[in-house]
Order: sequence, then structure tokens, then C-alpha cells
Amino acid sequence: MIKEKSPYLLQHAYNPVDWHPWCDEAFEKAKREDKPVFFSSGYSCCHWCHVMERECFEDQEVADLLNQHFIAIKVDREERPDVDGIYMSVCQALTGQGGWPLTIIMAPNKKPFFAGTYFPKHRKMGRMGLLELLTTLHQHWENNRSEIIKAGNEIVSILQRPKPASEEGQVGEELLKQAYLELENSYDSQCGGFGSAPKFPTPHKITFLLRYWQHFKEPKALAMVEKTLMSMWQGGIYDHLGYGFARYSTDQKWLVPHFEKMLYDNALLCTSYLEAYQCTGNGEFARIAEEILTYVMRDMMDKSGGFYSAEDADSEGVEGKFYVFTRKEVLEILGEEEGTLFADFYQISSQGNFEHGTSIPNRIGRDLEEYARKVKWTVESLSALLEQGREKLYHVREKRIHPHKDDKILTAWNGLMIAAFAKAAKVLKQSKYANVAEQGAAFIYEKLMKADGRLLARYREGEAAHQAYIDDYAFLLMALIEVYEATCNNQYLHRAVTLAKDMEALFGDNTEGGFYFYGNDGEELIVRPKEIYDGAIPSGNSVAALALQKLGDITDDRGFSDIAERLLSSFAGEVSRYAAGYTYFMMAVDYYVADNTKIIIAGDKEAADTKAMLDVINSCFLPSSAIRFYDRHSQENVEYKEIDHKATAYICRNFACQPPITDAEKLCNLLGKEFN
Repeated sequence: MIKEKSPYLLQHAYNPVDWHPWCDEAFEKAKREDKPVFFSSGYSCCHWCHVMERECFEDQEVADLLNQHFIAIKVDREERPDVDGIYMSVCQALTGQGGWPLTIIMAPNKKPFFAGTYFPKHRKMGRMGLLELLTTLHQHWENNRSEIIKAGNEIVSILQRPKPASEEGQVGEELLKQAYLELENSYDSQCGGFGSAPKFPTPHKITFLLRYWQHFKEPKALAMVEKTLMSMWQGGIYDHLGYGFARYSTDQKWLVPHFEKMLYDNALLCTSYLEAYQCTGNGEFARIAEEILTYVMRDMMDKSGGFYSAEDADSEGVEGKFYVFTRKEVLEILGEEEGTLFADFYQISSQGNFEHGTSIPNRIGRDLEEYARKVKWTVESLSALLEQGREKLYHVREKRIHPHKDDKILTAWNGLMIAAFAKAAKVLKQSKYANVAEQGAAFIYEKLMKADGRLLARYREGEAAHQAYIDDYAFLLMALIEVYEATCNNQYLHRAVTLAKDMEALFGDNTEGGFYFYGNDGEELIVRPKEIYDGAIPSGNSVAALALQKLGDITDDRGFSDIAERLLSSFAGEVSRYAAGYTYFMMAVDYYVADNTKIIIAGDKEAADTKAMLDVINSCFLPSSAIRFYDRHSQENVEYKEIDHKATAYICRNFACQPPITDAEKLCNLLGKEFN
């Protein structure tokens, strides 16, 4: 029997099901034994995955039936998003909805004939029990084989049917305006965010709105950003004791989270707060970004430099137990006076705002200055008291049983986090964050890159596995560009160029444009999809469209820009049906339609005048600019030279270049005038 190493599988010590990973050997076994395949996909922080695990897969009666009549395959969707994505589309097509745990029954030829999500052991809540389902499907397999095979063939033929040609879409400002209006219509002016409960952060909506604000001088776009970012931080979706954001809020006002913390959310949100700080100068946004990074370095960073994937919502089998407090606990820990002030400020009440009289600390509706006046304390003294209380409660909480940590290190999500650290190094002018970003990049190149240069998708317990997908390549490409801009180290630019060329060779669609999800050197699945929707995580195509344009401008290689332009055109028609669902794509469109700007700095990167110029650039919000640095000793630079041995800036915009600048203050004035 083959054992899967996924943490999704290894969460529970007792598991009598004979699970196999997704592999040819498992399907060959299904053919030899003439059995259908029972396929389950989930992820380590999925609540209902855990429930089905406990109710069904740890149950001997279920296991005996499953092992007798099926070949059982289980995968972690975060390790095999290609397989999970294809069969999720099957589930959505057959049932009208999807979700995890994903349950698929298929023939040994990988063609599915049944799909569903969660099943209890016995029928309840109107849902068929798994025992009943397995028995029924086994009988159908034995008695109605031809109908089952026919149904599977029909499902696959539908999936493989070419999409109707997308109408020609215009890649221009009208598409940006459409996306903005759709976001404006769904904006929650009372609580921030978009839509109603449950509410997800979707940070690329924020970063798109910042670009829209700058591009069209639309003040409401910035107001929506500021309201949303502050509301999320004030809510219980933010961990006010240990920092970091939970995955989503179950209610409209961001109070009650689904408590799991995902690396990708915190990476993208950190970037959002950093860019909002650049746009507004609001130091609160910078502080929140630093708190996110503190959380990641403390709790989510492998000693070798990689970043873990997630922390579970549950501890001791109870969601949120690790994070909540009763008012009595707070007063016992902090004392009567300090505890009362802390509990009242963070709305930890006797009746509680969560389950069983517990409270989720939050600052919804709380203003520090108003509260200080109310309790007759100075803002400084109250702020210090609250910080002392936070530290005490945090250290008490640390002694509790922690939620399970998903210690997979995923290339794509690490790319997002590396990019966030690199941006923090630039925006906050702190080299320690650049060091972390470089450690993360080194980890990927040491642990997740094969000798032949092929990128891999997952690392865990000393093992790297699974050929990387378009998301891995695109997210790492953007990360390398960010690290290059933060360090001015040409190594990262050279790596970005190589990676971009490999990405095009492995994933590029030479006929229609854009990138397939998995490479042409990978396992051939029943379909080879291309994805563009920007959900909780942006699509690889959207990120690639932006990264390739930036790389093309930085290197003056029009080939990269041409690939991106073709990608944008190929998806424009599809995207135009609901532009607000593709906000990272819209960031790439914004870059495409904005005035072409390139900023070149020539100098000694260790010299004070060079650092001053780079600090000026990094203080500005310049999303449509490409930055190139030439060291005075560089052999690559034959055009841009220092003037009078001073750091020199060259700015070219809209095919016109400004006179060289050797004074950081003049550079600041020019950038402030031109871009803000």
C-alpha cells in the first residue's frame, strides 16, 4: 500500500482506510482489481474535512466497506491543485456547487461518474450517509457498468469541449472603469469590504482600487480602501494579541472569523497595507503591516527560510478555542483595574460575543482618543497599558494547546510572502525584511528547484515534490522582481529572466495566448485548464500578466511585454463579463494602459547619495513604473552613467526622458509632481 505524506492525511493517528496518493500505480491497481476509485480532496485547515475524517475515515465499518469495494485516493488540494481543480469543476457541473471535502467516484480511467462534498457516516441533515452511498455505488458498478462508463465519458466530453470563442474584449480604461463601478456597487459603506457575510479580505481588490485612485484621481476609491483596511483590522478577523489575519469573517462587520490563518492572506494583506501607507502616509497602515510580518517571522517561518502554509481554526477539537477569552480570565490575568480597562476597550464582556460566554478581542467602533477621554487617561498612558495587557494575555495564550500548523512549504504562497517582505524592506526602509525575503528566495532555489532548473511545488519534512504549476512560476517571478528592487542585486533579475522564459516554454499556449495551469512536461489529466479568475488567491495568469510587463520594461526586452499583451487580449472578453472578479488582472491592465515609465539609478548602492535616491523612489506609490539599478562597476551599463561621481537618476515616461537628476530632493519633487 502506498502512503500519502500529506498533512491532510496525517492529522489523525488512527486511520484504517487504505489511502493512496494520486499516482498511476493506484489507478493500475484499480484496473487489476476491477474497482472504481474513491477520490477525496481537502486541505489541512478545512473544518468539514476534519469532520468527515473523524466520522467516516477513522471508522472501521466505513473503512472495511471502502477498502473492499474501492481504491481510495486522497490528495491535499494545496499540493495537487491541478487534480483538485479539475474534479472540483466536475462537482460544480454535476451538483451546481462545490467545496471541500471534495468526494468523487471515478472509473480506473480517471473518468468521474459521481460527485459530492461532505457525507456523514449515516444519513442525517438531509444528506445521504457514506455507508449507504458506497453500497449503492458498488451495486451500480457491478450491475450497471455500461451506464456508468457512458456517463463518465459524457462528463469528460463536456469538460473537454472547446470553450466558445471569446468575443473580442478591449484592454483599456473602459475595462478598469467597469471593474471599479462593479466594486462600488457591492461596497459595504457601513463596515467596509464588499458584499455581505461571509466576507473575505480579497486584498487584490484593495490594491486595484489604489491604482484606480491614482490613475483616475477618484477619491472614493481611496476612501473605500481606507475604510475597508481599518474595519478589517478593528474586527475580530485580526488577531489583536498575536497578530495576523484569519481567513474570512462569518459576519458582515468582521467580528467573528473562521479562525484559520492562511499564509497567502497575510502576504497579500501585508502588501495592501504597505501600499495604502504609501498612498496616504497613515502610519497605522505601516504598523499593521509590520505586525503581520512579526507574526509570520515568529510563527510561520521555517528555520531554513521557507514559510509554512496555514494554522488551523480548531484546537482541542473546538473552533476558536485558542483565541478567545472570558472577561473573568482577563481580570484574573491583568488585575481589576488594568483588566477592566483592557476588557472594555477590546469589548470582552461578561456575556461574550462568541460561544459559551467567551469573547473575541476586537476594536470595532473603538477610538483610542475617545476612550482615553472617557476613562480620563492620557492617550500615551492608555496605549502603554493596553500594550502591556496584550503582551501578558499573549504569553498566557501561548501556554494553551495550539491549533495544528500546516507545515507544508508551497512555492506559490512563499512567492507571495517573499514579495511582501521585499516590499516592506523598500517601503519601510528596513533591511531586515530584505534579509528575510532573500532567505525565502534562497530556500526555494535550494530546496524546490531541481538540478535541471524545473521548479517544484511543495516541500515538507525534507522532501520536495510535484512539478510546479503556473501559480508557482508567476508568483515566484513577481517575488524575484520585488527582491531585485529591494536589494539592487542583479542575481534576482537574471533569475527572473530565466524563470520567465521557462514559464513560457512549459505553460504557454502558443495558439490562444495565456498560460495553462500545469506544464507540458506533467501528467496528462482529462483536461488542461487555463485559469484567470482572481478569487481568494489571484490567478497565475493575472500575476504573470503584470510581472511580465514589469520584467519587459526593466530589461528592455519587448518579448516579455508581447507575451503579456497577448495574454491580456486573450482573456479580455471573458473578464469583461464581470470585471470585478478579476481585480489582479485589472492591475495588469492598469499597468498596460498607464504611461510607460522607467526609472534608472546609476551609482554605488552602498553610498549615502544612492540610498537617498532609492529611499525617495520607495516612498512613492509607483505601481506603473519599472526600476532599474546600475552599479558604477557594472559591465552591463553602457548608456546610463553617474554625473560628477554622484548617484544619478534617469526618468523616462511616455517615450520622453527627463534631464538626469543628481539631487534626491529634486527627484522627490519631480516624482511627487508627476505621480501623485
